[in-house]
Amino acid sequence: MRIWSMLLSLSLLLAVAIASGAEEELPLVTSGLNGLPEIEFAKLSQQDLNPLGAKALALHPEQWKHGETEHFIYHFTRSFVATSVSIEAEFHYRVVAKELQREQPPGDTKSHIYIFDKTEDWQEFQSLGKLEKWTGGIHSAGSLFIRRDPRNKFAGNTLGHEVAHLIMHRFYSEGVPCWLDEGFAQYVSKGARASYQRARGYIAKPRSHSISAADLIPLKALVAFLDPPPDRVETFYDESERLVRFLVATDKPSFLALLDALGRHQPFEKAFLRIYAGRFASAAVFEERFREYAAKDAATSETDGG
Repeated sequence: MRIWSMLLSLSLLLAVAIASGAEEELPLVTSGLNGLPEIEFAKLSQQDLNPLGAKALALHPEQWKHGETEHFIYHFTRSFVATSVSIEAEFHYRVVAKELQREQPPGDTKSHIYIFDKTEDWQEFQSLGKLEKWTGGIHSAGSLFIRRDPRNKFAGNTLGHEVAHLIMHRFYSEGVPCWLDEGFAQYVSKGARASYQRARGYIAKPRSHSISAADLIPLKALVAFLDPPPDRVETFYDESERLVRFLVATDKPSFLALLDALGRHQPFEKAFLRIYAGRFASAAVFEERFREYAAKDAATSETDGG
């Protein structure tokens, strides 16, 4: 606990310094007990078999440093950036695991996180990996590749969202439907981010965005998408998050049972009607109530982690 308290103090001091500093003026290294300890690549407890990871490390290989914590292995160029990410990643891990009411699987592998803290390096990786230009992070086969601008005091919700994907991948290695994967990541990361900020003295509440009734995607279509629809990406994310929030609020144990069923690739409607039996008279009644909920003014809900 003492080392994490020291790391937290360091991250807060760095955040203040970073808020007004230019990227080129930032220190290149934070050494000593207060930083994430560096580990030689060959001495990492686990190696990443993800081909995209190999591509990342092939970019400017002389710059990469490495380290690890209880649940993650980090690849980075500047220690103070990695220290901040490592604190947040472990925090988000605890929040997500608590939300899922799951323990780490025995003999579980650690997830690898690749941190790009320079715009030009991230753009080069985007081109090499053929990623969408708008993306600030991507989860791929159990590894995370993320852009982290050290000048931003608060880096937004990207890290928590992607860490949620990493953990879902651990617990449900065969995958879950796209709406559930994205919706849960949005739901839990909003609450975790607000909790993380409140723990550091800021007033913060998670915000769930409402969707007008006219813009809602029919549930049958929403749960069938294999990927977010390119022409309705924002609506897909917001509605998926609202659906997860609605299911959790209706009955949390039933939501977790539904998650397990969908993780075994059971059809949504069949699993839903069985697990939520007695809560809704029919699938049509469920959709009607969800549409009313989704169109309400943005609701506030908290997901706190210890």
